[in-house]
Amino acid sequence: MVIAGLIAVAFAQGNAQRLPFLSPIFGSHMVLQRDRPNTFWGWSEPGSRVTVTIGNHKTSGNAGQDGKWTVRISPPPVGGPYEVDVDGVEHVKLDDVLVGDVWVCSGQSNMEFGLTFVNNGAQEVANANYPTIRLYMVEKATSPAPVQTPVGEWLECNSKNVAANGWGGFSAVAYFFGRELNQRLKVPIGLVDTCWGGTIAEAWTSQPGLAKFPEFQPAIRFLDDLSKPGGDSNPQLLEKWMQANDPGSASDDQWAKPDIDDSDWKAASPLASFEQIGLEHFDGVVWFRQEVDLPDPVPPGVVQLQLGNVDDMDTTWVNGILVGEHYNVMDWRQYPLQSGLLKPGKNVIVVRVLDTGGYGGIQNTDGQNLWMPDGTRIHLEKGWKFRVGADLSKSSKLPAMYTGNPNVPTVLYNGMVAPIVPLAMKGAIWYQGESNADRPVQYQTLLPALIADWRKMFGQGDFPFFIVQLANFATRHAEPPADDGWAELREAQAMTAEEVKNTGLAVAIDIGDGADIHPKDKQDVGLRLALAALHTAYGQNLPYSGPVFRSMRRDGAGLRLSFDHTDGGLKVGGDKLRGFQIAGKDKKFYWADAKVEGNQVVVASSDVPDPVAVRYAWDMNPEATLYNGAGLPAVPFRSDR
Repeated sequence: MVIAGLIAVAFAQGNAQRLPFLSPIFGSHMVLQRDRPNTFWGWSEPGSRVTVTIGNHKTSGNAGQDGKWTVRISPPPVGGPYEVDVDGVEHVKLDDVLVGDVWVCSGQSNMEFGLTFVNNGAQEVANANYPTIRLYMVEKATSPAPVQTPVGEWLECNSKNVAANGWGGFSAVAYFFGRELNQRLKVPIGLVDTCWGGTIAEAWTSQPGLAKFPEFQPAIRFLDDLSKPGGDSNPQLLEKWMQANDPGSASDDQWAKPDIDDSDWKAASPLASFEQIGLEHFDGVVWFRQEVDLPDPVPPGVVQLQLGNVDDMDTTWVNGILVGEHYNVMDWRQYPLQSGLLKPGKNVIVVRVLDTGGYGGIQNTDGQNLWMPDGTRIHLEKGWKFRVGADLSKSSKLPAMYTGNPNVPTVLYNGMVAPIVPLAMKGAIWYQGESNADRPVQYQTLLPALIADWRKMFGQGDFPFFIVQLANFATRHAEPPADDGWAELREAQAMTAEEVKNTGLAVAIDIGDGADIHPKDKQDVGLRLALAALHTAYGQNLPYSGPVFRSMRRDGAGLRLSFDHTDGGLKVGGDKLRGFQIAGKDKKFYWADAKVEGNQVVVASSDVPDPVAVRYAWDMNPEATLYNGAGLPAVPFRSDR
């Protein structure tokens, strides 16, 4: 695992790049936010006049000395389509522009998870024709300093566009959330998808937003140094080191070539981790190679190559073509393979892994797949061969650089949020936390800090912000666990929704998958987010939350628990009420018998004659069977926090 140094990369948007007359966050087919001024911006000649016209609305402004111009204009009535004209040193016309509500949708892989991979994905994609829903996917980008323009385009929501790009297409959670709002509110909905699998919350927070966290300051200072003019950190340094020290990277003997003789390579099945292939305590470069036979014809469309976690750094080729690289063990590797790259018959995947300390190699068995355009999966966990390249103990010193690792404080805010600020919007939805589950106490302040940061940067007040609580995952404990990072992370998410103004929680504790960190039921996640939004953001009087623990009192040898949000009364999902545990003063928890009595739950255990504390669904993958009459699951809780 990389511990010592961050690695730097040259970023796409340098100071020398000519900035566009109109920021690319604006485009034909977009949605403008209703009921408030919308800020347009771009770059022109210093002092030049720019005019924005939408229907009968017209507003002008001047470019500043830095060339940036901004114009705030009130939108016409809800609906459309409208034309938008932007006039100045250039003229830009935007067609088919709607006025409705815009939502920013962000987080890690469960937000990124595309519509083609959900339950009934093929049918969902086929039915995804909603002309008044519009989609914008921000291209992945990291940066040590805020970037000024995003890469992406506005698209109408239809079967073709929801399945294009990304990891299985457009965010499924965002789509189902937007669809619910669109159908219930009868207004256009714009969804801005800015997410990246396997990423940490602090990467999505700006430098000012992290000012009160001393633990993040060394990394931020390092990024500041990278941003200074004249810095010598660049991606070529690492490749030069590879060519000088690694025989597989030498220009005259490239092991990435698909037609090399690999008869002396060793088998690496089933896992391609260093430790499982006899390379304990090895630090350096190891090459992995696998041949995959595909049918004739290869299904048309973009194929996703998924490698899961690679420790630390990977560079990956398919049929001799470089398809991607990442530089941190926490990155979830998934690379899009454009149509035509794969061919019928033999295809060769080559992965060069550099490990600088600790464990190394390809770590995640279930994460090694080829995802075909039709949603089928070809497993890659078996069939790897390997060959050792450079040994760090015998090579020259690695350059100390940062290589676009997304799990560094501020870099995703800089690359994927800053360029869309201050886009007018209704609010944001957030599905993230798996990558912060090892620091749940910190998350109690980090998530509120991120929300406050975004609200300050977008400059639109305390806009609504809705959080998906982590779904159940992994092996279920036979006995109540003493500590569980995922349970505590869920608690931090619930605390944020309870304590931070204008927020809400969508509970997913009952719709996860113990065997898959990416559960396929995204329909219920989107619905539950929409219910929270309909209540908090739109003022509708409807059930929007499952039962929330309010209080407890002794009841004989047990405890009687009271709840808020019992709409329609407490209900049991399945044959029995499960997931409750109680403890006495010794703080040792035992499973409890539980039963519903009206709007209360009574819990007791013969192992705990004098109970003082109760927990519910307190595990990484708990049994969670308590609901309200509206069918919404209870929020996991503990009384002893």
